[in-house]
Amino acid sequence: MTTFRALVATKGETGPSLTFADFAESDLMEGDVTVRVTHSTVNYKDGLAISGKAPVVRRWPMIPGIDFAGRVETSEHPDFKPGDLVVLNGWGTGETHLGAYAQKSRIKGDWLVPLPAGLTPAEAMAIGTAGYTAMLCVLALERYGLKPADGPVVVTGAAGGVGSVAIALLAKAGWHVIASTGRAEEADYLKGLGASEIIDRNELSQPGRPLGKERWIAGVDAVGSHTLANLLSMTKYGGAIAACGLAQGMDLPASVAPFILRGVALLGVDSVMCPKPRRLEAWQRLAADLDRDKLAAMTTTIPLEDVIETGKAIVEGKVKGRVVVEIG
Repeated sequence: MTTFRALVATKGETGPSLTFADFAESDLMEGDVTVRVTHSTVNYKDGLAISGKAPVVRRWPMIPGIDFAGRVETSEHPDFKPGDLVVLNGWGTGETHLGAYAQKSRIKGDWLVPLPAGLTPAEAMAIGTAGYTAMLCVLALERYGLKPADGPVVVTGAAGGVGSVAIALLAKAGWHVIASTGRAEEADYLKGLGASEIIDRNELSQPGRPLGKERWIAGVDAVGSHTLANLLSMTKYGGAIAACGLAQGMDLPASVAPFILRGVALLGVDSVMCPKPRRLEAWQRLAADLDRDKLAAMTTTIPLEDVIETGKAIVEGKVKGRVVVEIG
């Protein structure tokens, strides 16, 4: 096809202006692999881009969407050939490079990973950047040397994409998972994923003390701000928190007390520029460790035409679990 269907964002006075349009293949950006995109997803970051709540998009016009799964059409990269199934997460896609909400994408082959055996493209996007980031957090805690026998693990933003996958992964690994959420009505959903305890996010989201009662040895945080500060203050001696998000804010109103009095560690987790060997490890572990029934239970599927509405809803905290976008 010389043109294909795409969601195109242009810069408006009050935020991005979004339209579905026929996009010319000749207008795709430089790259050595062209992919026929079959599936994408809606992450919190996608919601920020679509709603204009944060300056995610830094090139206009832009096709949003930070990750996709699809089949290679043409390739000049030695690792990929036509017909290969591939996954892309990050690398500025949907920010500075034309993104995933389109039937085609041309990108650098170095950005791609092969679709792991046992996963379908739809399942890969049910995982998406949110689930891949959750796995990076689990790997960070493991590399730090923490294990289920050391104590509980807390997961914030538990009903969201990162939180849902993190709970499923940690519970399967044998952790006692404490899920923090502002949506009490999702308690059964979170327990179905493997959470052992549910706490109200208000316990963590307000200004707290430099040191609190020790409650967990590890944590996965996608929230930031006061929530992350409180997680650190309540982490047991020698524990660690893997931080990957900023749903509450980019600030960290904490003190040095947890670090110098309890030896607590803050482990920063980035998914966008993560080196390829770690990406491959994360995706292989997801294929091996993530319960497919739990993945299905947290997943909703939508057509490309519903992306705008869903992107706005995810920023407002109205989306549970993961969303797969069928590109068509």
